[in-house]
Amino acid sequence: MSYEAISVFDMFKIGVGPSSSHTLGPWKAALLFLKSLEQNKISERVQNVQVLLYGSLAKTGKGHGTDVAIQLGLSGEDPVVFDINKINTKLQEIKVNNKILLNGIHAVHFIASEDILFLFAESLPLHPNALTFLVTLQTGEKFAETFYSIGGGFVIKEGPSEIKKEIVTPAFPINTAQELLHWCMKTGMGISEVVMENEQTWRSEEQIKSDLLNIWLVMKHCIFKGCHTEGVLPGGLNVRRRGYELNKRLIQDKAYHDYDSWTSAIKQGGNAFKYTLDWVSCFALAVNEENASFGRVVTAPTNGAAGVIPAVLQYYICFCEEVTNEKIIQFLLTAGEVGSIFKKGATISAAMGGCQAEIGVSSAMAAAALTECMGGTQRQTLMAAEIAMEHHLGLTCDPIGGLVQIPCIERNTMGAIKAITASQLALQSSPDFAKVSLDGVIKTMWNTALDMNSKYKETADGGLAVNIPISLSEC
Repeated sequence: MSYEAISVFDMFKIGVGPSSSHTLGPWKAALLFLKSLEQNKISERVQNVQVLLYGSLAKTGKGHGTDVAIQLGLSGEDPVVFDINKINTKLQEIKVNNKILLNGIHAVHFIASEDILFLFAESLPLHPNALTFLVTLQTGEKFAETFYSIGGGFVIKEGPSEIKKEIVTPAFPINTAQELLHWCMKTGMGISEVVMENEQTWRSEEQIKSDLLNIWLVMKHCIFKGCHTEGVLPGGLNVRRRGYELNKRLIQDKAYHDYDSWTSAIKQGGNAFKYTLDWVSCFALAVNEENASFGRVVTAPTNGAAGVIPAVLQYYICFCEEVTNEKIIQFLLTAGEVGSIFKKGATISAAMGGCQAEIGVSSAMAAAALTECMGGTQRQTLMAAEIAMEHHLGLTCDPIGGLVQIPCIERNTMGAIKAITASQLALQSSPDFAKVSLDGVIKTMWNTALDMNSKYKETADGGLAVNIPISLSEC
């Protein structure tokens, strides 16, 4: 197996909901296409642009905001910093003017309902999430490029790349859990320490720590905002937000004014099982309700599963011990590495592997991170990841109405709780007696993905999506 270098910051991306593969991926693809136009020196000669969506992108693209992401991407907006409060204003400008400013500069004729084509019956062979950008130049010539959104905001372009990537090999090359364990045993370092050494291939240690704390900053702001925003989620299912009401009920009359004082107020309630369980659910609900509302989230490793890792980390902060910034960094380093091993050995795309590839992977990442932070050995840490994934095997992706709402939001609560349970089991167990390895469960997950019927892979053609009689209505 050839080595694939994946950074923790590839696994954790700041962006906009509701989907990393259907929103963030197409958005990034549009930005890459703009770069191609510039490199070919044809940006100023574009007369009109069309976008063709295939497979899963076509079938659930509307519910996932793929058309929204494409328009923002073609406009040159950056998903990391774009003001999410201006999404509707931006779309309205394009609609009223029947024009889109490519990269914010060059105006071309564009009507979203006509120029973004949902090809429901067509798929491309490389990946179910495919899209083609097609422009007509003022001379009548055509220029097209096809991209694949392969999960977690990762995007690849069809055909040879004009840009030759420098091959980077960090200090400890890792493709599998066994290789990670090998380096830990050889060096005597913990998992997060090995990952920190590898990350210094790309960034200084100071920058790594700063960037990871910024990732957590976005996560905790998302939790806090989701717990303090009420109403109905967009999209037509009329799903009521539950994070707000649950937070209000649990916090009772305790006074607070910001995230830190809110966290302190939560701690005052103790750590009884039911109280803790309710809060973990609340944290996860809050994040994914923000995600469903085109909010600012961190892909971890996907948007549909964005609530699991923040919920478990917030649980650790509120109910386990006094947590320092170093512990938060340790948590994210461990989680990111486990996620990258899943990506290398299987997939993090629901369109390829069902929801086991999203909620299952995020639960495994969180379980491993919590276990290391709680003092678990390297082998217990990997055991926790294995346990978490083992009990997500075969989980389908069957979003009702093609929206990242039912059952997606609740699944984040389940993934978080399973992560905590898996961590506790691993901490109380000896890996010497384990029958299943993390690499074994990753291989099994991939085999399961290959065997899974395509209608259960983010198409809304099977499962709950067709068995629950809910009709969409415009909100």
